[in-house]
Amino acid sequence: MIDKELIENAISEALKTGGDFAEIFVEDKRSSSAYFDDGKVEELTSGRDRGAGIRVVVGETTGFAHTADLSPQGLLDAARSAAAAARSNGGAGSVNELVASSAPSPNPVLVLPETVEKIKKVELLKRADEVARSQSESITQVSARYGDSRRRILVANSEGVYASDDQVRTLFSVACVATGDAGMQTGRESTGRPIGFELFDEYDVEELAETAAQRALTKLNARPAPSGAMPVVIGCGGGGVLFHEACGHGLEADLVKKQASVFAERTGEQVASELVTLIDDGTMAKEWGAFAIDDEGHPAQKNTLIQDGILMDYMWDGLRSRSQGRKSSGNGRRQSYMVLPMVRMTNTYIANGKTDPADIIADTKQGVYVAHLGGGQVNTATGDFVFGMTEAYLIEDGKVTAPIREGNLIGNGPEVLNQIDALGNDFAMGSPGTCGKDGQGVPVGDGTPTLRVQSLTVGGTAA
Repeated sequence: MIDKELIENAISEALKTGGDFAEIFVEDKRSSSAYFDDGKVEELTSGRDRGAGIRVVVGETTGFAHTADLSPQGLLDAARSAAAAARSNGGAGSVNELVASSAPSPNPVLVLPETVEKIKKVELLKRADEVARSQSESITQVSARYGDSRRRILVANSEGVYASDDQVRTLFSVACVATGDAGMQTGRESTGRPIGFELFDEYDVEELAETAAQRALTKLNARPAPSGAMPVVIGCGGGGVLFHEACGHGLEADLVKKQASVFAERTGEQVASELVTLIDDGTMAKEWGAFAIDDEGHPAQKNTLIQDGILMDYMWDGLRSRSQGRKSSGNGRRQSYMVLPMVRMTNTYIANGKTDPADIIADTKQGVYVAHLGGGQVNTATGDFVFGMTEAYLIEDGKVTAPIREGNLIGNGPEVLNQIDALGNDFAMGSPGTCGKDGQGVPVGDGTPTLRVQSLTVGGTAA
């Protein structure tokens, strides 16, 4: 992307007046999207962002500058600005020889989306619209979205790191509205993988559309959700977002250092049921949060955070790990070259159990079965959360019965981890997601097998 000698010169310039560490992050990202609504194409966009961010660390101070000018002068000017922001004013800092490293890509790309004609992408949206509407006259609105991106990055630093990655992602989603006596109800389905246009050889957009429509239609006959504390069974894949938000963020080392995590200073302690093993894995083939290297040039890793209920470790980026004299766990991520990296999750999930999910349902006399969760709010310092249920059903006499609507799950992340008393053997990852933190969004995945929480508060509207 940029001549190696120029990269070396920029790093040397960044440390010319002193400093402990300097890094350059170069990014070239192309993206395109199409949005189909009410039977017509509403948006058809494409774009390109290209630039570099330079970071200089002096003690506890970090200076940062970014530029879209990748000329020698542009990079050297950005390096000087970063050094000035870090208030470095000593002798020149040391720079190790840059040694190229490579990490295997977890996702071979067969068909680059940028080589596919836009008309083929729009045809997918039309097919989804037609199939969704054909499910019932009650389907009154359908929208579908296609998106793809190719992000090439190069990371080099004064410690000798010199690594690159070529990240391709393709996404498709369908949302439907069904109208009936109970008002309007929605259903959604999506798929996304860090692969190319071959995604549509693996996933049929017609099946996605049918699933979204049927979810909306099912909710037309839904009862109001019950209220109170009760057993809650969370289906495979559909509840991973709860553990991502309510537990995962609290295991990020930057929040731990700030004492903004309920898990701070608890390594080696029992923090969950013995059934629970929680993993973050950036190497997970074809999952949305996978990559070869993170945005600091470190290879993606599989990190066990909780093992059999014991807190083993946190997730680390380069800055936090350097201050602790340890290695990064491959969790340094950033939205673009214009911002600093921070500790972020990749693909976070609860590992498989041994129980047949049908037995978990049969062993639950009364409660709620949650097939899919929606958005929510979490306080990482306390672990308290509220999540909406986008697809849920009653459990009556050990059987999944009527669909329910208008309900939330209310609880505390650490308490939920300790309340898990059954874990299925049907592990699945959920839908692709974007995780927001401090104004930055990055692609992530999450997943679970079917599991049961002994007691969780359901906030419903049923009398």
